[in-house]
Amino acid sequence: MKREVYVSIVLVAVALGLLMAFQFRAASSTDKGVPYDRLQELTIEKKQLERDIEQLKEEAADLTDKLEEAGKGYEEAVLALEKELSKVRLYAGLVPVCGPGVEVILDNPPAGSAAKGVPLLSYVRDEDLLKVVNELRGAGAEAISVNGQRILATSEIRQAGGHINVNTVRLSPPYTVAAIGNPSKLKSSLEIKGGLVDYLSDLGIVVKVQERDEAVVPAYSGPLRFDYARPVEK
Repeated sequence: MKREVYVSIVLVAVALGLLMAFQFRAASSTDKGVPYDRLQELTIEKKQLERDIEQLKEEAADLTDKLEEAGKGYEEAVLALEKELSKVRLYAGLVPVCGPGVEVILDNPPAGSAAKGVPLLSYVRDEDLLKVVNELRGAGAEAISVNGQRILATSEIRQAGGHINVNTVRLSPPYTVAAIGNPSKLKSSLEIKGGLVDYLSDLGIVVKVQERDEAVVPAYSGPLRFDYARPVEK
């Protein structure tokens, strides 16, 4: 009898232990779950993050478009600068040019003229070349060269014995002056009655002026530097 009671007590104790263990596990599982209020907060935060991500995507796309536009603007700026540089080089005489114009040839008197008493002034001098260049400039010549030497604002035409230096290059007669501009206007400015051609011819200098449908004036090839001059600071 006692044994049966003992067994009953043991069975009841085991059942109570199992029941308590089951309740403990159920309570633990409940504690590990997410409360309803916290779930709502996480849901709101998720939606906010999604909105932030969309906004960031829009900003990234906008910045990409702006970068592309900036790249296009940079290319356009470079092209504009290159175009302006080409224009400056053209005006500065640093590129060869061609176009309608005239060709003026000045030469010393034929051999033997000195023995016949032709004066020294009959030989082409620097001042004669300078007068021709200035006359052509005054008539609207856009580019001028003498024996292939481009005439710039800094060019010198200087007598050096029986030769003439242009751009520090020694030139010998005959001197060929090429000028680009209105051919008839350039030619008439030299050949006007009592003008420069008559004056030089009276000195015994051989002068020929011819119109050209396409005269060629080479680019200036000498050094360009300023040792003392500098831009004025504003």
